[in-house]
Amino acid sequence: MPERAARRPVRTAAAALCLVLGFGLLGGAAAGTWLTGDSGGSAAVGYAEARSLWRETPVDTLFPPVLDGSGAGPGQADRRWVRIGVAPDGGCAGAFDPLLARVLSPAGCERLLRATYVDETGSGVTTVGLLFTDADRAEMRALRERFDREGLARRADLMPRPHAVPGTAAVGFGDAQRASWTVRPLADVPVVVYAVSGFADGRAVEDPRPADGAGGTDRTSAPAESGLGHDARGIADRIERGVRRAAAPGTTEGTGKDR
Repeated sequence: MPERAARRPVRTAAAALCLVLGFGLLGGAAAGTWLTGDSGGSAAVGYAEARSLWRETPVDTLFPPVLDGSGAGPGQADRRWVRIGVAPDGGCAGAFDPLLARVLSPAGCERLLRATYVDETGSGVTTVGLLFTDADRAEMRALRERFDREGLARRADLMPRPHAVPGTAAVGFGDAQRASWTVRPLADVPVVVYAVSGFADGRAVEDPRPADGAGGTDRTSAPAESGLGHDARGIADRIERGVRRAAAPGTTEGTGKDR
């Protein structure tokens, strides 16, 4: 009996120690989860909340003052683009050719943001836009699938319009100056990303080419030889990544090719 009585405090202390250690490990795991943002779910904002990113995200985050395009030019040459103007945010009236406006209309227009960039050589200008829609996830997926199925992003009668910036290289950037473009409905956020490029000298372009062609298989047209297809695609890629990072911090999933 005395021996058993002597063992009880030891066992009690050991149990208490295990309990403390257990709580410590759980507490450490909880702290690690809080610090890393990994709670077993997604750190992304909700789909509906993502349509408010235009209001809550600084303009320099959505449209950085400088974009570096490592390997984004013809022959995988490096490109660099400098922002020369940001349009006041507003509605979508007048931002797209009429047929494109009709195609996008079922998704609605919560807000439209646009910025214009010039490449560091001063030879090309590009307007990039973010159309925040009213559509839900299923509607955005249907819109993207329609673009893919019908090849709408390659049609020259479905082009976005540029944003000219007075007093800059883009002062004469109008509809006739459009050389290459890309339009990308995203399925995982309620946003359509687009870009349209042209020559900084204001010359008209009679045969504009989609960026996927002018930056890929098409190597002889003026937009392709000048790198304007690469500009439209490269800038759109980087702005798209920024939107995805804002919607889901720490991720770049689905950027560029996987829309």
